[in-house]
Amino acid sequence: MAEKRDYYEVLGVERNADADTIKKAYRKAAIKYHPDKNPGDKEAEEKFKEAAEAYDVLSNDDKRARYDRFGHAGMNGAGSGGFGGFGGAGGFTMDDIFEQFGDIFGGAFGGFGGSRGGARRQRVNRGSDIRVTVKLSLKEISEGVTKKLKISKTIACDKCGGTGAKDGAAYTTCPDCNGSGYVITVQNSFFGRMQTQSVCPKCQGQGRIIKDRCDKCGGEGTSRGQEVIEVKIPAGVQEGMAIRVEGRGNAARQGGVNGDLIVVIEEEHDSQFRRDGNDLVYNLNITVTTAILGGEVEIPTIDGRVRIKIAQGTHAGKVLRLRGKGLPDVNGYGRGDIVVVVDVTIPDELTKEERKLVEQLAEQPHFKRAENVENQNILERLKTIFRG
Repeated sequence: MAEKRDYYEVLGVERNADADTIKKAYRKAAIKYHPDKNPGDKEAEEKFKEAAEAYDVLSNDDKRARYDRFGHAGMNGAGSGGFGGFGGAGGFTMDDIFEQFGDIFGGAFGGFGGSRGGARRQRVNRGSDIRVTVKLSLKEISEGVTKKLKISKTIACDKCGGTGAKDGAAYTTCPDCNGSGYVITVQNSFFGRMQTQSVCPKCQGQGRIIKDRCDKCGGEGTSRGQEVIEVKIPAGVQEGMAIRVEGRGNAARQGGVNGDLIVVIEEEHDSQFRRDGNDLVYNLNITVTTAILGGEVEIPTIDGRVRIKIAQGTHAGKVLRLRGKGLPDVNGYGRGDIVVVVDVTIPDELTKEERKLVEQLAEQPHFKRAENVENQNILERLKTIFRG
């Protein structure tokens, strides 16, 4: 087997050529070696394939980067699939090339020799997508939920089955394109005889024509209606995420492909927690005496309330973590934590007796102001907060 030529050499461009230069070079090579211009010339056909293979790699940023680094060997690695997914050099046909690149130049290379022009698929109408917003509580986000949504949408006509034709069968094959959906025009040009493949204007690419229209939908194949759709929402979704439900959007005209339903997630405000990724942040207020003496307090979680210990001498700003009590990762990589940020509640008013007790405490050694210790504690607390 002959050694493959460098892709840049094949297209005659420099290695730093931009996308537009590469496209123009490919167009020039495709016109020069096009089979319609070189009937029966096997060498020209091979060069046409070679140029198409080079363009497939150099027009794709990922493939080009892999090729620049590893050369042709980089095109045989896992996931590359060779040229255009056809299995590399020699593993694809002329029809494959026209299928992948026929639209690049406005259909000018839709086929050759008149035998492959009908390889294009018929044009199919597609319904529009529908976007809806669904509000979820933290409980629903934590566990995942199935929502039933009542959607007003375009649905297929129940009388004609969405075809638009009377009794669902009153249509015939388009006489202009013989059912292919495309017509081929041969023109003489500076480069020789060129074939142009375009959408059939008579049937709009559908390959068939309605003889008698449905008297309920007037030939559209659709009507307005409602549908109840169940949407399964996985645990761990976040604000703004979108779930696409294929085929549950608006119905298309005359039996085409339905659009999709896109469900956008919105999180309901929670009075107790603030979400930070998969973690839940909870502000815990404790009394001065609990901060000094320590003790147990009760805090909420997604699954109910739990009791946690507060160490003696806990300062405001201290961060505690309840591992694995947060929200699950939407991709299944474990759960987040509940991050408890401690705040110490200072009473606004004191009775005379309370004030006297506090003043007595202020005279005790452990309540004396210690400048260096206090500054050190503040720094340590800030480090703890930022680490949390």
